[in-house]
Amino acid sequence: MTTKKTLKLTPGKMIYHNADFIDSDVGRPIRILSEFMGPNQIFAQEGIKNTIVFFGSARTLPMSEIKKRLKNCKNKKEAMRLKRLSLVAEYYDAAHELGAKLGRWANKQHKGFALMTGGGPGIMEAGNRGANDVGTSSIGLNIKLPFEQHPNPYIDDELNLQFRYFFIRKYWFMKMARALVVFPGGFGTLDEMFELLTLIQTKKYGDRMPVVIYGGKYWNKIINWDYLADTGMIDKEDLKLFHICDTVEDAYNIITTALEKTME
Repeated sequence: MTTKKTLKLTPGKMIYHNADFIDSDVGRPIRILSEFMGPNQIFAQEGIKNTIVFFGSARTLPMSEIKKRLKNCKNKKEAMRLKRLSLVAEYYDAAHELGAKLGRWANKQHKGFALMTGGGPGIMEAGNRGANDVGTSSIGLNIKLPFEQHPNPYIDDELNLQFRYFFIRKYWFMKMARALVVFPGGFGTLDEMFELLTLIQTKKYGDRMPVVIYGGKYWNKIINWDYLADTGMIDKEDLKLFHICDTVEDAYNIITTALEKTME
């Protein structure tokens, strides 16, 4: 049996300045409203109007880092983990390269573009790193988790946001998104990708935007896209909501061509 925590308010002090109140159950609506409204002010101040969003695993490491760690690794369990990660290491480097290429393109548009990720390590770090390399605004929407997630060092200080609630964080992923790239990932990446595809499919998201699913040899093993259509679970037309790409150049061309058409 748990006992309810008693709130202690400081006499004469504004209730909204009381940390115990804000962190309590009754303070939840205020926390939600803060996460919903606060980023809007920050993005407006920084001139951010459009984003290109990268999704992908927090666990992915570049091959150079995996080789470095394996060289000095004496723990068999850790060595096995690193060898498994080597199967997808190429995607870190691809995300880094694509982030830089899209960043250079965005810099020429003068349309308030930024590259946005979930703010953590892995693919998120790679995307932010690419944008940071070329001076493009680099946003990280971090989430409070019991493991894995910590802000990567390539996010602009003023655009390093911390969230408590997944659903508000997802709202901000979509709010200014003009393109999406989904790199290999696990449950979190699948969740984000399918929610966004559902919003586009059901026309809840107003603008049709380019969606690139990067890494056919990964995604085609874990999702049988054609079978979804063959069994009537989705329409054949729904397979046109996204593009599966295996090269940085193809992903870049699909995204920039689509975005440039919308700006004509």
